[in-house]
Amino acid sequence: MLEIDGSYGEGGGQILRTTLALSAVTGRPVYIKNIRAKRPKPGLAAQHLEALRCIALLTDADVSGLKLGSTELTFYPKEIKSGEYDIDIGTAGSITLLLQCLMPAAVRIKDSISLNLRGGTDVAWSPPIDYLRYVMLPTIAKMGYCAHIDLIRRGYYPRGGGLVKAVIYPSALSGVVLQGGDIEIKGVSHCSRLPEHVAMRQAISAKEVLVEGGYDAQISTEFSQNNSTGSGITLWCPGMGGSSLGERGKPAEEVGREAARALLDELRSGASTDVHLADQLIPYMALANGECSLTTRLLTSHARTNIWVVERFLDFKFKIGGKTGKNDFVCIRK
Repeated sequence: MLEIDGSYGEGGGQILRTTLALSAVTGRPVYIKNIRAKRPKPGLAAQHLEALRCIALLTDADVSGLKLGSTELTFYPKEIKSGEYDIDIGTAGSITLLLQCLMPAAVRIKDSISLNLRGGTDVAWSPPIDYLRYVMLPTIAKMGYCAHIDLIRRGYYPRGGGLVKAVIYPSALSGVVLQGGDIEIKGVSHCSRLPEHVAMRQAISAKEVLVEGGYDAQISTEFSQNNSTGSGITLWCPGMGGSSLGERGKPAEEVGREAARALLDELRSGASTDVHLADQLIPYMALANGECSLTTRLLTSHARTNIWVVERFLDFKFKIGGKTGKNDFVCIRK
């Protein structure tokens, strides 16, 4: 059984999600200790507990430590089962963070898996659903990953209530060299149970910042009357994204400007992927049949933690080079 120390690096939920995904896809049992040791409230929170329950359901795993606040667990997975699953994370628990755990785990499935996921689609401290759909998914599709994600209904903090349907198909991942290309910026500005001008102001201010930076953008607006109240904007181009969420007292114009500035920071670096995408791609690179490489503005603590976990599961080594603060080169060699 492989032992993983959850206090390594940033010591958060990322270690848990990556470890569970790799355990499921490789069939290798794992013992995780010191779960989320560097967070104000260590141990499994509701969000992480649901991820553990879900991946255990898909793999018919034997699990110990399946309770709130648990700082250690054991996970004995079996083969991932196909079929359709209804999963309710509860309130505004992040759907995208759950998919971060489930999607790599499903790389070697024999038949398709259909997931109806309820929770938060656009919530703090997690990628918005549009980032997953328009940045992450097209990138891993270049490696051969086959999935389709439909946004049925948005869910914001604190009420949640979002609904996403994800279908994952059998895939064979191949190596890829990610390089910069033509920059065509798109985006969506959205709000629910708020005046329509909120989404419009977010979009207008974002476009103004991008134009000042030398880029044009096509940003659509979306208005709804879902159960939860909130707003946000996500901008993207191949390999990169920028996003921001509305909050009480925060002008809509500032929401739009934040998202645009975040994307501009990435574009100006000349890298092929933004810092968050580089982090999320690491498990897929390790599972690919062939050499993968990318450039990114910098390596986050999440990325370094992901590399550490992957290198303990699989016989791979990442080569990291380049000029720190500019373009770090990440390469995995088989």
